[in-house]
Formats: sequence, structure tokens, C-alpha cells
Amino acid sequence: MSLPTTAVPDSNALAERAMAALDDMKAHNVVKLDVRHLTGVTDYMIIASGTSNRHVKSLADSVEDALREMGRKPLGVEGTDVGEWVLVDFGDVLVHVMQPKAREFYNLERLWGEASDAESLPRPSNR
Repeated sequence: MSLPTTAVPDSNALAERAMAALDDMKAHNVVKLDVRHLTGVTDYMIIASGTSNRHVKSLADSVEDALREMGRKPLGVEGTDVGEWVLVDFGDVLVHVMQPKAREFYNLERLWGEASDAESLPRPSNR
């Protein structure tokens, strides 16, 4: 007799669901970086911008809720008290939601420049 198995979503499925949640909440300039060949810490980094601290927090909450529906709890969430930069860590997927000034200052895309840009969902900045 075999026990029923529950399919565990792979890291790409988690990243895609996180991106969909960000898109649903009108995140700006969403980028998914494939960093599997650069680090063993995570598979994907998703970077998105929000228009205010409230929007940044809402985007992070939306991602957290969406991945919880897939059976994944975050390992940690940082930055919700201020809302300038919120990091939601799912292990295989790291989601960075930032206000534009913080994103420009830290420039994670340049820092992880050797990562392959797996997917982008650009949004006009006036939206």
C-alpha cells in the first residue's frame, strides 16, 4: 500500500505564482532573475517596485498569501515595519519589493548582473 503523495511545487512554479500575484496587485517593473548558476542560497530572485510604503507592504502580503495557497510559508519576512524594502524569503525564491528610490540605490539587478533575466513584467511608471 502506498501513501498518497502531495506534489511539492518546484521553484519555478513558486516564482511564477509570485510574479502573477505581483502583477495582480499592479507592481511595477517586475523582474525574475535566475541565479541558480551563481549561488546555492536560492534559485530565483524576484524584484518589483511599489508606489508607496503601503503599496510595497500590500504587494509583499499578496505574494505571501499566494504562495501559502500553494502550501509554502515564508522562512522570513523583513522590512514590513517601514515598507521601503520588503524581503519575503521562501528559500528557493526570494522576493524583493521596493520603493523606486531604494531600488535605484541598491540596484540589485546590477549586483546580480550575471544572472539570467528569466522574465520581466514592465509596468509604466505612471500607473
